[in-house]
Amino acid sequence: MSAASGAQAQVSRLLTLVPFLHHHDQVRLADAAALLDATPQQVLNDLKVLFLCGLPGGMPDDLIDVDLDAIETDGAEPRADGVIRVSNADYLDRPLRLTPVEASAIILSLRLLRESASPQTAALVDGVVEKLQGAADVGAAADRVAVTPGEAPGPDRSELAARLEQAAYDARQVRLRYHVPSRDEVSDRRVDPRGVVREGAHAYLDAWCHRAGGPRLFRLDRITEVEVLDAAVETEPAAPRDLSTGPLVGDATTARTVTVHLAPPALWMTDYYDVTALRPLPDGGAEVDLVVADPRWLTRLLLRLAPHAAVVRPREFTDSFLSAARAARALYDERVDSMVPVQQRPEDGS
Repeated sequence: MSAASGAQAQVSRLLTLVPFLHHHDQVRLADAAALLDATPQQVLNDLKVLFLCGLPGGMPDDLIDVDLDAIETDGAEPRADGVIRVSNADYLDRPLRLTPVEASAIILSLRLLRESASPQTAALVDGVVEKLQGAADVGAAADRVAVTPGEAPGPDRSELAARLEQAAYDARQVRLRYHVPSRDEVSDRRVDPRGVVREGAHAYLDAWCHRAGGPRLFRLDRITEVEVLDAAVETEPAAPRDLSTGPLVGDATTARTVTVHLAPPALWMTDYYDVTALRPLPDGGAEVDLVVADPRWLTRLLLRLAPHAAVVRPREFTDSFLSAARAARALYDERVDSMVPVQQRPEDGS
């Protein structure tokens, strides 16, 4: 028996475990592990995270306390007969009270979520927003909260998703006007739609782009105009890709397998990204294989992991990463130099 690993699975277990512990005294560690379909060691590790959880402020009196001596041996092993005791969590029994500002932030987040939601989810979100506004009387306050232009809610994305799904079902081409934030440009695209897929808080149109000459994902909140054409699609119809492992990983038509060496500080990456193979190394790190459909995605990931990750093969991914790293360093040096007062800069030739 083993529970899923990773931060997301751990948060899910804690959301189940903490309320259960708070309403049941003297819960045995083994019983909690059975409830969560986990091992006692996993539950022990989960409970150690609670020392960092609690009310804002982060002072000792604000955080949940767990009696680790009752569930852990001197050798850091779970006690077979250990009993879990949680304290300093009385606020979990208090009814939730939101200030107008807190409620407004939640309402705005729900409105952004609604843009990429299915019609069924959009109806559910509308009901939650209505209840929040009625309970906290923050309807006007929510409308007054400022957001940046790039974050402002756009048109109803559920209607847009329905139009694109219908075009894919009818095998008709679509003309898009699409905003690319990284280049701050709006481009015209003619695509063969395959369907709308969702990953996280965003919805994407999966389509064959005739301008790019390959399959692409288009975020619905970046599509500014849509026209369904009378022309039939020109490429072979295909099902939309599965985004359960991320929008830029796993497309068989353009993807390549990349091998990356991870030092121990970078091993967290395997908890968040799907890898097709993981080979432990004597230094405590690992060599992993992952499928990459967009080299830009891999470059951004390597910049986050630097200096604890390096591409083993193929070579061109190493070259593109080193080029991006040098450009980032040059930009950093330029900005640092611009912050130094002129009188403190060395004279030429000094």
